[in-house]
Amino acid sequence: MIRDPRTDDPAAKLRLALDLFDSGVAIMRESLKRRFPEASDQTVAEALDAWLRQRPGAEHGDTAGRLRDWSPL
Repeated sequence: MIRDPRTDDPAAKLRLALDLFDSGVAIMRESLKRRFPEASDQTVAEALDAWLRQRPGAEHGDTAGRLRDWSPL
């Protein structure tokens, strides 16, 4: 396996994760604009915000496993 020294550093991994998140948001914004060309920028921003908060398909998190109650003891 070839290792990439740019991703060995924890800070580099975080930067990469944040860059990927930003790219995903930009892609979803453009998707919303294409699906609803008549929508205002404000409406697209609100739809994007709702998508980020609800994250369809990941209502309970991003990984498989059992749900856990994280409420304070």
